[in-house]
Amino acid sequence: MEKPVPVSDTPRLPGLKSAEADWLVRTALAVGAERGFPPLAVAVIDVVGAVTALRRDDGGMPMTSRIAVSKARTALFALQPSGSIKLPGGIIDGIQHLYGGDFIPWAGGVLITDGGVILGAAGASGGHALEDEEAVQTAVQRWQENRAVAGEN
Repeated sequence: MEKPVPVSDTPRLPGLKSAEADWLVRTALAVGAERGFPPLAVAVIDVVGAVTALRRDDGGMPMTSRIAVSKARTALFALQPSGSIKLPGGIIDGIQHLYGGDFIPWAGGVLITDGGVILGAAGASGGHALEDEEAVQTAVQRWQENRAVAGEN
């Protein structure tokens, strides 16, 4: 009988550590609060679309959590910010059907990258779509800047 492969020897997908996902969510929520946005929900997903961190501000509508996850997945599926997707309605309807409604081509979902490698995506909901995107994009930019500084030391 073969011995099981130790977990440490199992290959893993590129991606964020849990602490990084949590940091991104906290930072995006802080950006929203600093800029006076309505209560946001922010999600971070991994490269297969699974939720790694999700939090909704006090007073946020319950549906915003699901929408934040969907915006992040939309960015991941399309390999671009969710607000940059320009497709005819019929095609969007087909894609929404294909992904069980988890395709929302509105601003608020962005890719999380490091050196051109996609590590996941972040999405927000609760404010105006452009506010949602500003919160997560700012958080991702700050995360990337912190990584660059840490890499130089």
